[in-house]
Amino acid sequence: MKRRTIKRFIYVLLLVSLGNIVACSKKNEAATPGGNGTDTIPDPPKEDVFDPQTPGITVKTMDYKGGNIDDYLLYVPDTYNEKKAYKWPVVIFLHGVGEIGTDINVIRKVGLPKVVTGKQFVMIAPQCTASWWNTDVLQQLYKEVLKKYHVDSARVYLTGLSMGGYGTWNWAQASPQKFAAIVPISGAGTPSQACVLKNMQVWAFHNANDPTVSVAGSRDMVNALKTCGSKLVKYTENATGGHDAWTKAYADSTLYTWLLQQKR
Repeated sequence: MKRRTIKRFIYVLLLVSLGNIVACSKKNEAATPGGNGTDTIPDPPKEDVFDPQTPGITVKTMDYKGGNIDDYLLYVPDTYNEKKAYKWPVVIFLHGVGEIGTDINVIRKVGLPKVVTGKQFVMIAPQCTASWWNTDVLQQLYKEVLKKYHVDSARVYLTGLSMGGYGTWNWAQASPQKFAAIVPISGAGTPSQACVLKNMQVWAFHNANDPTVSVAGSRDMVNALKTCGSKLVKYTENATGGHDAWTKAYADSTLYTWLLQQKR
């Protein structure tokens, strides 16, 4: 009986030892890269995709179909392709009634596109083919821009003149979370809904003797923002100049210094 008990004890010890060896083996495997445990080294983050672009102003076709925007002007600075890790600020420019149509080259001759060369931001200048700026179509353009170009979503700026001034106010009021700052020129918004922009950096421009869009369009929006408690609104009103308040505004380097300081 004693001899049989001793054999049984030795057999149990061997089983326990073998179990410990297997457990240690599995633990070490789990701690090794490529093992099946939870301590494996994670995969490195995916590399940021960078698509080179032609420096200067080029014409691009919008991916989204069925709206009233077919093409847009794209401007990228000369160093865009060199700074592959840099996310550029982007300014979206909305033209006026006079540039509605299908000849995209007319956009080159007005407003921001006319003076953008040398500026240190990406510019997107869509052309409205019919009627008026459609906010839903502009939302689609916004998605494409952030997807296709190496731009900073926290530094997206919106500006426009005349019909584009209306478009700037309206789009910003519809989607204030999209923009770090707006620059509406010779336009008008909806004062009763101004409070959605009380935390928005705004610099509006208008001429007092504007015969096309009453200066009240900008004054009312600015006053409504101040009534909402906004401390971020700036307003420049010139006594003369007619409808064209944009040539002087876009020629002022102070505007771009201010604009590029803003971040959402």
